[in-house]
Amino acid sequence: QVQLVESGGGPVQSGGSLRLSCVASGYKYRRYSMGWFRQAPGEEREGVAVIDTSGSTNYAHSVKGRFTISRDSAEIAVYLQMNSLKPEDTAVYYCALDPMTYYSEVPLSAADYRHWGRGTQVTVSS
Repeated sequence: QVQLVESGGGPVQSGGSLRLSCVASGYKYRRYSMGWFRQAPGEEREGVAVIDTSGSTNYAHSVKGRFTISRDSAEIAVYLQMNSLKPEDTAVYYCALDPMTYYSEVPLSAADYRHWGRGTQVTVSS
Protein backbone atom coordinates (compact mmCIF):
# COMPACT_ATOMS: atom_id res chain seq x y z
CA GLN A 1 0.00 0.00 0.00
CA VAL A 2 1.38 3.40 -1.02
CA GLN A 3 1.60 5.94 1.77
CA LEU A 4 2.60 9.59 1.47
CA VAL A 5 3.53 11.61 4.54
CA GLU A 6 3.83 15.39 4.39
CA SER A 7 5.63 17.63 6.85
CA GLY A 8 6.86 21.19 7.15
CA GLY A 9 3.64 23.19 7.23
CA GLY A 10 2.79 25.78 9.86
CA PRO A 11 2.14 29.46 10.43
CA VAL A 12 4.34 32.06 8.75
CA GLN A 13 4.18 35.80 8.15
CA SER A 14 3.68 37.30 4.73
CA GLY A 15 7.00 37.41 2.88
CA GLY A 16 8.36 34.47 4.81
CA SER A 17 9.43 31.00 3.68
CA LEU A 18 8.55 27.40 4.39
CA ARG A 19 9.83 24.08 3.06
CA LEU A 20 7.44 21.20 2.70
CA SER A 21 8.57 17.59 2.52
CA CYS A 22 6.78 14.47 1.35
CA VAL A 23 8.12 10.93 1.63
CA ALA A 24 6.48 7.95 -0.03
CA SER A 25 6.58 4.35 1.09
CA GLY A 26 5.25 1.16 -0.43
CA TYR A 27 5.71 2.32 -4.05
CA LYS A 28 7.25 -0.36 -6.25
CA TYR A 29 7.93 1.28 -9.61
CA ARG A 30 10.86 3.30 -10.94
CA ARG A 31 8.90 5.99 -12.72
CA TYR A 32 6.33 8.40 -11.36
CA SER A 33 4.94 11.88 -11.38
CA MET A 34 4.73 13.52 -7.98
CA GLY A 35 3.92 16.90 -6.62
CA TRP A 36 2.02 19.35 -4.50
CA PHE A 37 -1.56 20.47 -4.54
CA ARG A 38 -3.44 22.80 -2.23
CA GLN A 39 -6.98 23.42 -1.14
CA ALA A 40 -8.29 26.48 0.63
CA PRO A 41 -11.65 26.46 2.44
CA GLY A 42 -14.50 26.54 -0.05
CA GLU A 43 -12.16 26.13 -3.00
CA GLU A 44 -11.31 23.27 -5.29
CA ARG A 45 -8.03 21.46 -4.97
CA GLU A 46 -5.49 23.02 -7.32
CA GLY A 47 -2.11 21.96 -8.61
CA VAL A 48 0.86 23.93 -7.27
CA ALA A 49 4.01 22.22 -8.54
CA VAL A 50 4.78 18.80 -9.94
CA ILE A 51 7.85 16.87 -11.02
CA ASP A 52 8.50 13.53 -12.68
CA THR A 53 11.36 11.06 -12.64
CA SER A 54 12.99 12.72 -15.65
CA GLY A 55 13.19 15.95 -13.66
CA SER A 56 10.57 17.78 -15.71
CA THR A 57 8.59 20.27 -13.66
CA ASN A 58 5.39 22.24 -14.00
CA TYR A 59 4.18 25.12 -11.85
CA ALA A 60 0.95 26.96 -11.35
CA HIS A 61 1.21 30.49 -12.70
CA SER A 62 0.48 31.94 -9.25
CA VAL A 63 3.61 30.41 -7.70
CA LYS A 64 6.15 30.67 -10.52
CA GLY A 65 9.29 32.43 -9.36
CA ARG A 66 8.37 31.96 -5.67
CA PHE A 67 8.09 28.18 -5.21
CA THR A 68 10.59 25.51 -6.23
CA ILE A 69 9.90 21.79 -6.35
CA SER A 70 12.68 19.24 -6.09
CA ARG A 71 12.97 15.52 -5.54
CA ASP A 72 15.32 13.07 -3.95
CA SER A 73 16.41 10.42 -6.45
CA ALA A 74 17.66 8.12 -3.69
CA GLU A 75 14.20 7.78 -2.19
CA ILE A 76 10.74 8.68 -3.33
CA ALA A 77 10.49 12.15 -1.85
CA VAL A 78 9.59 15.61 -3.05
CA TYR A 79 10.15 19.00 -1.48
CA LEU A 80 8.53 22.36 -2.00
CA GLN A 81 10.55 25.44 -1.13
CA MET A 82 8.07 28.28 -0.74
CA ASN A 83 9.46 31.83 -0.64
CA SER A 84 7.79 35.23 -0.59
CA LEU A 85 4.65 33.68 0.83
CA LYS A 86 1.39 35.58 0.56
CA PRO A 87 -1.85 35.30 2.55
CA GLU A 88 -3.50 33.82 -0.54
CA ASP A 89 -1.10 30.87 -0.29
CA THR A 90 -2.94 29.79 2.87
CA ALA A 91 -4.33 26.28 2.34
CA VAL A 92 -3.91 22.64 3.17
CA TYR A 93 -1.07 21.36 1.01
CA TYR A 94 -1.30 17.79 -0.23
CA CYS A 95 1.35 15.57 -1.72
CA ALA A 96 0.33 13.29 -4.60
CA LEU A 97 1.94 10.53 -6.66
CA ASP A 98 0.99 8.66 -9.80
CA PRO A 99 2.75 5.93 -11.79
CA MET A 100 2.20 7.76 -15.10
CA THR A 101 4.91 9.84 -16.72
CA TYR A 102 4.35 12.01 -19.76
CA TYR A 103 6.17 13.12 -22.90
CA SER A 104 4.36 16.43 -22.61
CA GLU A 105 3.91 18.60 -19.52
CA VAL A 106 3.62 16.91 -16.14
CA PRO A 107 -0.05 17.42 -15.31
CA LEU A 108 -1.26 19.81 -12.64
CA SER A 109 -4.74 18.30 -12.49
CA ALA A 110 -5.60 16.49 -9.26
CA ALA A 111 -7.59 13.96 -11.27
CA ASP A 112 -4.35 12.64 -12.79
CA TYR A 113 -2.93 11.50 -9.44
CA ARG A 114 -3.81 8.26 -7.76
CA HIS A 115 -2.14 8.38 -4.36
CA TRP A 116 -2.53 11.17 -1.81
CA GLY A 117 -1.19 12.21 1.53
CA ARG A 118 -3.31 13.62 4.35
CA GLY A 119 -2.08 17.16 3.93
CA THR A 120 -0.27 19.78 5.97
CA GLN A 121 -1.68 23.19 6.84
CA VAL A 122 0.10 26.34 5.69
CA THR A 123 -1.17 29.60 7.15
CA VAL A 124 0.26 32.91 5.96
CA SER A 125 -0.64 35.96 8.00
CA SER A 126 -0.50 39.52 6.72
